[in-house]
Amino acid sequence: MLYKPLFLILVLTLSMMLSIFVIGTVLISSAPTAVGTLTTDFPVEAVQIPAMKGPTVHGWLVYGKLGNGVVLLVHSMRSNRLEMLSRARFLKNQGYSVLFIDLQAHGETAGDNITFGLRESENVEAAVAFLRKIFPTERIGAIGTSLGAAAIVLAKQDLRLNAVILESLHPTIEEAVENRLKLHFGDHGLLLLPLMLWQLTSYLDTTLDALSPIARINDLSSPVLFISGTDDMHTTQSETERLFDAARTPKDLWIVPGARHFNMHTYAGRAYEQRVNTFLSRYLRGLEDR
Repeated sequence: MLYKPLFLILVLTLSMMLSIFVIGTVLISSAPTAVGTLTTDFPVEAVQIPAMKGPTVHGWLVYGKLGNGVVLLVHSMRSNRLEMLSRARFLKNQGYSVLFIDLQAHGETAGDNITFGLRESENVEAAVAFLRKIFPTERIGAIGTSLGAAAIVLAKQDLRLNAVILESLHPTIEEAVENRLKLHFGDHGLLLLPLMLWQLTSYLDTTLDALSPIARINDLSSPVLFISGTDDMHTTQSETERLFDAARTPKDLWIVPGARHFNMHTYAGRAYEQRVNTFLSRYLRGLEDR
């Protein structure tokens, strides 16, 4: 009679380990997609940006009015540059030049694994260097959402950006994984957390701190605006507030009532545009000096 409970425990343990392996593999697996072309009502220039490290970065460039600044847009996990299209349209209408890219292992940019900002940060570094060559006299800002925000913060080089907007950014990889496990498996998902974190760091050959934006947020020397939603269960309001507290000044925080972990521009509409344009105008157009 003792063998049956032991057998069930063994089966459950093996099932749990298999689940962790499958989930971990899915989390870091690449998400290539054909981005396609845009209609003539919003003309873009397709660009391929060579990088010192990593793959050539694919993106679209839109020219605004000289002197208004340029904004780099960086998408979220398992997405591509099309996620940032509505922001690009809005920013172009405000006179900004815009570059929006596919991160490595996303869209049309090559890559074997998603690395939670670790190697995606090299794409951001390459994109900023590209913008400095194309727009040598312009101030440069960046907007990143979730993975894109992490890629900005985890950049090893000083990006020397004039303004940064970070949307729905997790403070630590532990909390990011924990929140997602709880959403999919309830509190029982927490049992998977240690092995899941071990799997991720083993696959990516790195440490937890190297994947955690809060460990690097104080290195960001740019004025920064944090945006998050009150109902975001992937990155909670209190997690965003911790990031805000750890960041340098000047900094600002906008908690969007009712927003979850999805496209803030789509959700907040004109309120988003007003808040973002006010912030970018201050630092990219030099309005803080007037």
